[in-house]
Amino acid sequence: MAKKHEQQEEFRRQSYWRLLKYAGPYKYKLMIGILAGFVVGGSLFGSLMIIPDLMTAVDGSGGGVKKEDVRAEKIVQTLSDDPDAPPETRLNAVRKILDPHYGEKDPKLVELLNKVEHYSKKLHLPLTVKSDSMEWNFLVHFTMPVMNASRRMSWELFGIYLLAFVIGWTLKNLATYVNRYYTRWVGTKVIADLRDQVFDRLVNQSIKFYGKMDVGQLISRCTNDTAAIESSVANTIADAARCPLEIMACIGAIVIASWKYHNYALLAILFIGLPLSVLPIILLSRAIRRVYKSSFKKIADVTTRMHEVFTGIKIVKAYNTEKEEMQRFSGVNRRYVRTVVHALKLQLLMAPLMEVVAVTSTLLFLLYSYSRAVTLTELAALLAPAFMAYRPIKELAKVSTYLQRSMAAADRYFALLDMDNELKENPDAVGLQSFEKEISVNDVVFHYKEGHNVVDHVSFKIKKGQVVAIVGESGSGKTTIANLIARFYDVSAGSVTIDGIDLRDLTIASLRRNIGVVNQEAILFNDTVAHNIAYGCPEASREQIVAAAKLANAHDFIVGGGHTEGYDSLVGEKGCNLSGGERQRVAIARAILRNPPILILDEATSALDTVTERQVQEALNRVMANRTVFAIAHRLSTIKHADIILVMDKSGKIAERGTHDELLRIPDGKYCKLYNSLI
Repeated sequence: MAKKHEQQEEFRRQSYWRLLKYAGPYKYKLMIGILAGFVVGGSLFGSLMIIPDLMTAVDGSGGGVKKEDVRAEKIVQTLSDDPDAPPETRLNAVRKILDPHYGEKDPKLVELLNKVEHYSKKLHLPLTVKSDSMEWNFLVHFTMPVMNASRRMSWELFGIYLLAFVIGWTLKNLATYVNRYYTRWVGTKVIADLRDQVFDRLVNQSIKFYGKMDVGQLISRCTNDTAAIESSVANTIADAARCPLEIMACIGAIVIASWKYHNYALLAILFIGLPLSVLPIILLSRAIRRVYKSSFKKIADVTTRMHEVFTGIKIVKAYNTEKEEMQRFSGVNRRYVRTVVHALKLQLLMAPLMEVVAVTSTLLFLLYSYSRAVTLTELAALLAPAFMAYRPIKELAKVSTYLQRSMAAADRYFALLDMDNELKENPDAVGLQSFEKEISVNDVVFHYKEGHNVVDHVSFKIKKGQVVAIVGESGSGKTTIANLIARFYDVSAGSVTIDGIDLRDLTIASLRRNIGVVNQEAILFNDTVAHNIAYGCPEASREQIVAAAKLANAHDFIVGGGHTEGYDSLVGEKGCNLSGGERQRVAIARAILRNPPILILDEATSALDTVTERQVQEALNRVMANRTVFAIAHRLSTIKHADIILVMDKSGKIAERGTHDELLRIPDGKYCKLYNSLI
């Protein structure tokens, strides 16, 4: 059990890195998005550094009630000490008490002017800095005062500060836009690649794979799971690239302000409160991933139920089971909803827990600030970055939720991607250029389950140009043999060869190019008649399509008026706009157009009425010339003129073989009995 748990944990860790690798082809755009995140952090830090200077210009001397009392006492004492002094002298004395630096330059302003003068000289700017003003001497000449009458910052300089703050904030938001656009663009492209890869993987799986897998589950994994990864990754990359930088910028601003004002209380609270804020994320993340993984399984059950009911809607209608199906669907849907609600409870719990910690920390700091009579400027310098840090911290909590949701879906996605393809192609496989001699089935055994052979030690040869027919009871392995020849399955034992080459040593593409298949159930796509005939031959011209339709006796019904758009008429879902016979003839025309040297007819005329069967049989007789045909049929008229007829029994063995006339000469033979029962 412990080993299995370790393997699961390792698989989960690998899912993170495998998902990141998909961003490789888009690394430059991703780098732009990440660099924009750095710009966001830098511009936010710069804006926060401007706030204390803005507050200094606005803020009065401050100091609380005690300081005001001391000043009031000094003013009364000064006026009492020299009651006969001139009004101007007394006024200046009061001004000096109210502002100890009255008449002096603001030291912060002096420091600012010194910096401006230093950089002006270093960068050779056309700017002259004086004691109380700055002069610009390029293109236009103007002078801007830097201090007002009270020796404090002038409104012009204050306006420049405001403009600098607006520019910094605008830059931050533009960089945020670039960050989100490029990272989400990368996220969207990554998901498109994931969908392409999983579809390619599934399309190339064997028929045996589809026999074991539920189609509804596959559809859910290709749609719901990748959609969950898409919605998560698109948001996660953007926020994960930006939020840590914003948080670092805010923490940096708090550290500088704490050092500047010798106020380390907020810093202490921050280092205690931040881990407490992150704690809910750590505790809930794994539970969220586990619950979301369960919810993806449940939504797959919902998709499966819908797929089964919609594809079998005729049976549902025929047996009047709409109410029962609704009840079954409702039960499956409710189980899914319960898992989603459980995940939602865990997800929504994160924000309130973080908010309680954040508000408590802020109130503790305000209580401390009240006891120390902290000025508004100090509060702004310390609390503004703290408040600005709360939003990215909260978004990081969402990132964690999104990440766990996407990883739950990614676990299922990669599990599907890692499924073994049972129909493997030999790395040294050769291409089948043409079919020249014979198909040989050599002592073939095939089973879906060990110990129950569907085909049991079957051997026969089909020479080029021969028509070999196979008959027998249902479940005797007729269609399985056809599937083995087309290599939809691999033999369990023995071999199937073409011109002496084992099918497993041929490339699958070259083998399939030489084989055409017409199944008992004609499978059409929801497209035009012309596109269905040309399926697999996209380069075919309209003339070639029409010629193939004529050979299959399909041309007349296509243009006869029943289908108003002719060859451009839509056949509907699974060919629902066509009759059974029409669907079959379109499928036969598709095989004719491909013009393969080997043709497999799996009860190809079973869906046709007597008149249509005769028409199609005439067409098949024409196209069978100089072609190797393997035909499965219940109607013996279809195979009467076959070169060899194989008769299968329930055990999966060949009971009889020979021509039609030879088999009829066996009085108690299976073929004779079958033939007599149909006369």
